[in-house]
Amino acid sequence: MKTRISLKQRLQEDLKEALRARDERRKSVIRMALAAIVNAEVEHGGELDDAGVIAVLQKQARRRRDTIAELRQADRPELLASEEAELAILEEYLPRLLSREEIIEEARQVITEVGATGMGQMGPVMRQLMSKLKGRADGRVVNQVVRELLSG
Repeated sequence: MKTRISLKQRLQEDLKEALRARDERRKSVIRMALAAIVNAEVEHGGELDDAGVIAVLQKQARRRRDTIAELRQADRPELLASEEAELAILEEYLPRLLSREEIIEEARQVITEVGATGMGQMGPVMRQLMSKLKGRADGRVVNQVVRELLSG
């Protein structure tokens, strides 16, 4: 029976592979991710499970997305390609995010469950929806969808 390796172990194995292949970008991104994981483990006071590692990687990916948005506005294509490549490497280790349509479907269910009729109930809807979608959706997209559904 084959044992499943943890996400952190997979990152460590992929780092070794990147070193062997002399893939500088991949090596750099994985080292940065592992450093962030170690920092989170120090804060947490113990080893993180896969869910904790995913949360750290999602935070790193979110930073990349923010930087990409800023670089697009600043019209800096030379830096944009690098950030997008780093994001693509990080996303290999993250679960697939839900599409906007899937988020709309989930949001409609929660709005019905909560009985929300307007923007005044946005807080309870967001709390329930974010706990349901934790790690599977970008919070900003969820917020935008809920706003559209409650105001429309």
